Formats: sequence, structure tokens, C-alpha cells
Amino acid sequence: MSMSFEQYMRDMVQPMRDELTSIGCVELRTPEEVEEKLATAKGTALVVVNSVCGCAAGLCRPGVRKSLENDATPDHLFTVFAGQDKEATAKAREYFAPYPPSSPSIALMKDGELVHFIERHQVENRSADEIAADLTAAYDKFCR
Repeated sequence: MSMSFEQYMRDMVQPMRDELTSIGCVELRTPEEVEEKLATAKGTALVVVNSVCGCAAGLCRPGVRKSLENDATPDHLFTVFAGQDKEATAKAREYFAPYPPSSPSIALMKDGELVHFIERHQVENRSADEIAADLTAAYDKFCR
């Protein structure tokens, strides 16, 4: 019995998806879902561009999880998966201008406008605790 490449990849990345959905992030898997949710999200929205890389697993996702222990947190939590849900990720990145595509990355939006952005190079060179501290400072500023 052989497994298709697509099925293999779905099976491999599911735990990476689950790590964010288990803390309340809503997956946006199509450009239409991105447009529907991000264009209409009132208040603050965190958008995590997930990835299969080691810095996503060891730093980004744990940093996001820890940041949500803060008193102030975003009103909405979303995620797109780079390399998996390509069209949805491309649509989400339209909201992150002027920043170039980066994964993993983390965007904080307020009423549809980007107010804080963490690029890959700011993930891979810091600890999960440092990423969480960066996010909680942004939450304290924009989510109250």
C-alpha cells in the first residue's frame, strides 16, 4: 500500500497545525477565509504564519503559546501555514506590507491594520521567552 505525497505531508504537518489550533488559533486555509476573517476582524488579531522549520517548532509556536498567558491578549487568533496552504498564506501576506514574505512570522493587527510584526530573523535569533516578551509588550500596547 502506498501513500500519496499529499497525504504524507498532511499527516506530517498536522501536529504542527494542532499546536496552534489547540491554543485557540483559527486556521485560515483559503484566500476567501483570509479575506473574510482579516478584513472584518474588529479589535486586535494575531496572525501566525506557521512553518515546518525548526525555529517554528522550537521558538515561534512556543513563544506564541506563552504570550497568551498575558493579561492583555488579542481578540482574535488566526494562523496560515506557509508551504501548505500557499494561496491563503499569500493572501494573508498582503496585509503585512511593507514586510517581505517570511515564515515563520507573527503579525498583530488592529481593526485590519498591521501594528506589530515579527519576521523570521527575529524568531530564529531569539528564545521562545524573548518572542513571548516581544508579543506581550505589543499586546499591552494594542490590546487593552
